[in-house]
This record gives sequence, C-alpha cells and structure tokens, in this order.
Amino acid sequence: MKKKMVSMLLCAAMVAATLAGCGSSGDSAPAADSSAEAPAADAADGEAETEAPAAEATGDGLVYWSMWDAAEPQAQALSQSIEAFTAETGIAVDVQFKGRTGIREGLQPALDAGTNIDLFDEDIDRVNTTWGSYLLDLEELAKANDYEATANAGLMAACREVGGGTLKSIPYQPNVFAYFYNMDIFEEAGVTKVPETWDEFLDTCQKIKDAGYTPITNDNAYIASLFGYHMSRLIGEPATEEVVKNGDWDNEAVLKTAQAYEELASKGYFSETIESNQWPAGQNTELAMGTAAMYLNGSWLPNEVKDIAGEDFKWGCFSYPAVEGGTDGTEASNYGAQVFAINAKSTKAEQAFQLITYLTKGEADVLLSEMSVGIPADTSNTEWPALLTNVKPVMDSMQTRYPWAAGAEANADMTPIIIENFTKLCGGSLDAQGFVDALKAAGN
Repeated sequence: MKKKMVSMLLCAAMVAATLAGCGSSGDSAPAADSSAEAPAADAADGEAETEAPAAEATGDGLVYWSMWDAAEPQAQALSQSIEAFTAETGIAVDVQFKGRTGIREGLQPALDAGTNIDLFDEDIDRVNTTWGSYLLDLEELAKANDYEATANAGLMAACREVGGGTLKSIPYQPNVFAYFYNMDIFEEAGVTKVPETWDEFLDTCQKIKDAGYTPITNDNAYIASLFGYHMSRLIGEPATEEVVKNGDWDNEAVLKTAQAYEELASKGYFSETIESNQWPAGQNTELAMGTAAMYLNGSWLPNEVKDIAGEDFKWGCFSYPAVEGGTDGTEASNYGAQVFAINAKSTKAEQAFQLITYLTKGEADVLLSEMSVGIPADTSNTEWPALLTNVKPVMDSMQTRYPWAAGAEANADMTPIIIENFTKLCGGSLDAQGFVDALKAAGN
C-alpha cells in the first residue's frame, strides 16, 4: 500500500518506521486513563520531554506542542511532513515533542502564562474537556477551506459533541475498540462468520475450545471494558455510567452482566492465567503467540504486537456482540482519535489551520498511517495498513460513541475494585452474586 510521496520523505519515513517499532510505544499498563484514546496515548507516559529542531523558527512561524515523544513513529512522520510543509509554504514550524506527561502537566500552565503556542494535540476527550476553555472555534475555518469534504463524518460529529456543539478540534489517528482475533484459529475451529449476538459468541467460544485453543484472554489494563461493554449493551452507556458513578450495584443489569461472565468462566472460555495477567502479558504471550483467539482491545493492538505475532498473523475484528433485549447493538463502541486544536489566543490561526489540513490530508496522512500502522483520517485515502484491513468494516459501522471502557471506569474510586473483582469473576474464583456483593461492600 503506497501512494506517491516526495521520494526523500518516503524513504526516510520507511527507515524510521522500521527502527521505531510499535506505534503506541511504551512499557506500562495504560488502564488508569479514562480518555477514549488512553491505551495508545498513555503507553509512553513518563518519557522525558524532547524537542525536534525548529524548522528555521522565526517570530513569523508557528509553535506546535505535540503529545508524542520524538522517538515514536508518529512524531517522526509528523516531523517529516512538517519539513515538507515548510518547504512548500515557507511557513516555519517550531514543533516541540513534549510526550504525554510533558503536555498533560505543562500545557495548561503554559497557556495560562501566555506562552506562545499556536496549536497542540492530544486525545479527543482531553483536548475538549481539560483544555476546552483555551480552544479556538474552528467552524468558520473548516467551512472556508471545505475541510469536511474528505473528513470522517463520525469523528467530526464526535469532535462537535465533546466540543459543546461546535468544532474546536480536528481528528487524526482514528481508532476503534473491538474484539481482535486470530483468523487462523477461527478457520481451524470451523467458525465461518464473526459473532454478532451473544448466543453466536458463546457458540464461537465453544468451537474454539473444542479445537484446543483458549477462546478469550485479557489483561488488567483492559478487563474493566468487558464489564462496561456488556452492561452498555443491556441498558445503554449513559445508564451504565450512572450505575457506576452512583454505586447502584442493585441494578439488575449488574447481576445480569456478572452472570453472563460467570457462564463464560464456568465453561472454561477464559485464559487459565486471566487472574494474574498484568498488561501486556495476555496480548503478548497468549494472543500474539497464537494460543488464545480473542482479545477486546483497540485498533492500536496489531501494531503493538506485530514484532511478536509475525508478518503471517491474520488479524480479524468484530464489534462486541449484541445481547437479547438489549439497548445497544454492534454499532456502538468507543471510537475516537487524537486531535489538533488551535490556541484561542493565537495570532496565526489561519496558518495553524493550514498546517493541520496539511497533516491530516493526502500524502502526510498516508505517511502517518503507514509509519504508525494507524487508520487514515482522510477518507480519500482508502488503503489501510494490511494489519488493519478487517478493522475498516467495524470502524465504518460505528454510529454510537462510547467513552473509554463504556462507562465502567466512570468512578475513579471504584475502578480498581471493579477490575479486581471482575478479574476474579472471569477466573472463576468469584461467582456473579459474589461480584455484586463485593462492589456493594466497597461502596458502603
């Protein structure tokens, strides 16, 4: 999958991609973050702030603070595209790669102090909520530049939703949360279609078990999502979030969710090490190594484990199944993106939007997708990385956007308790009623 690129830029890009490894980079579990893009974004937390050399930065240039660390493939792709942008337009860009920690801890104080920052990026929820008061309304700039002609409509709608009804950010690096699976195991087990209902899911699990494989694995970083997604299928995400926030553990949906997972555990569908799996054990040693078939995770997963899984690993993808009598179906999931935003106090808003457009369209978007094994933001870039081919139908089907973990982590005080006890439930050391009782006891 290649589109025409400036030859020097593309050659350098491919070398950089080879050297950089995983697109989300990092060595610590990302579960604690509640943002939609938390796994991809948090993996590199704790890195030192780094800066790329300024492109002959002058007082007339742009200042861009980035969430990426300079060593990550995303940063390398952006740097190369920014160099090309400056060469084409004459607009210098001082790009400062702050890393996740640097931007989360340093951006707001810098903005409050009046530091010269024209644009910045982070995940869709954090940009629009944590820093929402600092953002320039982009509606007029987007309209004037016909930006949405080739933009993902669902993501643009999500940006408006989290922006309080108006466009204050521009998405790039789209992602979606779904079940990722080993297609070879499905084929060997005689599974001819992905499960769309819970009954079909149970049937799939049994066939996989009968074929000698572990149907499902997971890690502490993501296991709360199993709880959140199932309950959101039953009663919808807003209701799930209210249950978790208010500690309404007597809600019928809590017990029904627990009973569904008690059944999975009792039938031996979970990894034998599920209770001890610390991220990334499940994804690296079970899914990528071909002993487990399915893992509920984000579209960053194939890139994270590609060096372990190997080039012959065939990735499949399907949305969390619907449940009988439930509120939401397979059209609902956490999907989102990193986003660019312009400082409301910037005096170079038009130039900043010009840069954003350049980075999220055409060749620069292709380059970023290729180097990070990510989903293109520009809908005219129809060729996706080979590892994500089967993710596209799932992404295209999304209509209802869940927040991170489908509401299961809406109460920070309860998150570790939910994770601990749901893990025990999946491991078979706690039954459904015991799970509910544990949550009720913790909430008292």
